[in-house]
This record gives sequence, structure tokens and C-alpha cells, in this order.
Amino acid sequence: MIPAPFEYEVAESVEHAAELLGSNPDAKLLAGGHSLLPAMRLRIARPELLVDIGRLSDLSYIREDGDRIAIGALTRHHDVQFSDLLKEQCALLPYTAAFVGDPQVRHRGTIGGSVAHGDPASDMPSALLALDAEFVVHGPDGERTVPGSDFFVSVFETALGPQEVLTEIRVPKTGSSGYAYQKFYRRAQDWATVGVAAVRIDGGVNVGLTSMGATPLRAAAVEDALRSGADPAAAAEHAAEGTSPPTDTNGTAEYRQAVAKVLVRRALEELLAC
Repeated sequence: MIPAPFEYEVAESVEHAAELLGSNPDAKLLAGGHSLLPAMRLRIARPELLVDIGRLSDLSYIREDGDRIAIGALTRHHDVQFSDLLKEQCALLPYTAAFVGDPQVRHRGTIGGSVAHGDPASDMPSALLALDAEFVVHGPDGERTVPGSDFFVSVFETALGPQEVLTEIRVPKTGSSGYAYQKFYRRAQDWATVGVAAVRIDGGVNVGLTSMGATPLRAAAVEDALRSGADPAAAAEHAAEGTSPPTDTNGTAEYRQAVAKVLVRRALEELLAC
């Protein structure tokens, strides 16, 4: 299909992007475009103005920042997947990035675009939620940091204000042991019917769920069971608690809840084998 008519502007800086966003109440940021443009072609999204930030090269980096790793919002999925620093210090992210789309998508799509789009079926947000990531946001009032637990609000809705730009993602150094991402999908390169991210942090295990609600979710009941000494199979029985998955052409809500239990068990077993 053909998108609805829209205006197009190229941002010369983050500040300029925020200014352009303020010029139209129905403006959207364009980075890699692999989330927004398909929605525009289907007319699910109909922005009146596209603000292109894809040329802001200073937002593409992966570097150490004290006890955390800082990732620029315009870093491509391909660069996350093959980052030696991330493989050594936060191995869950490059492992999960390999599940995003196909090589063409990973060469153009950005980690920040995936996060800011707020799609609950996207792979990277649940991995970042499991990692207790922080999101650095720039707007007219300056810079602020939003914890992952507060960032995702609803379907395609995040804590970003109408004139705010996601500039950086910060993740902890977890090392290369104790991580897993399990993804069930009908065809290669599809969005996840269900996905599960698991990572060992500070002696415990965090579990994130993909496509199990209006936002990426933490499997709190699974984490509680693990802290109480449950084995992977017993902990996985709690995977559906607190979830509200959709019913669509890929499966019913009940089907997703059943699949989640299987994938959580597999992810925990994979994590323990690392």
C-alpha cells in the first residue's frame, strides 16, 4: 500500500530534531525505518511529518561507561550483533540481535528505533528489560534517564515525550556467561509469537517476555520461584502469571501462554548450561 501524504525534514542535531518534533503535533522520528515504514504503508501510522535522524553519526557507538556499557540509539543491530565489547561484557544483547529480522534489516535497523517504536513483539526490548537497562532521553528541558521498568507504557507507546529523542541505552556488565534468548515464530524473520530473554545478574536471574502483553514484560513470578529454589521446569510453570498476550493470526492468548512455559524452561536450561 501507499503511505498517507507526509512532510520530510532532515535533523542536523538532536536539538534540531527536538525542535522539528515541536513544529508538528503529529511528527515522528525516522531512524532505520524498518519498524515505522511498514506501519506507514499499511496506514496504521499516519504521521504528518517525518524527522530523519539517521544521519546523526554521533549517536552510533558502543563503549564502556564505568560499570555499564553505553550504546548509542542509532547503533545498527548488525553492530550490536558483532560487537566484541558486548560479547565480552553483555553477551545477551549480541545474541538476541541475531534474531532480529534478516541481515538486510540488521544492517539498517537501529536498536534505538526498535526500543522507541514500542512494539511488544520486538526482540530487543524484552532483552533490555531483563538487563534492567536505562534509557537516556533528550528533550527541550534537557536530558533525563528513564529506567527500563518505566519506559514501556503500552502498545507502540513509551515514556518519550512529544519532543523527546532517545539518545543512549545503558546496560550492565554481565559478562559472557548465564544468558539465553528463545524465540518461537512461524517463519524465519517473522516477529516473535513468543520470545523469552533470560540473564544472570548479581547472582540472580532476570527473565523478560516478548509478545506476552501490551509491552515487553518481566516474568516476575518466574524470578520469584527461582529465588525460592525452584528448578527451571518448576519455575517455568509460572511463566503465564501476570501476562495478557494478544490473540491474532499467529495464535490465541492461551496458546501463547502455553508456549511461554516451554520457552521459559528452555531459556533457563540454556542459561544454566552456559
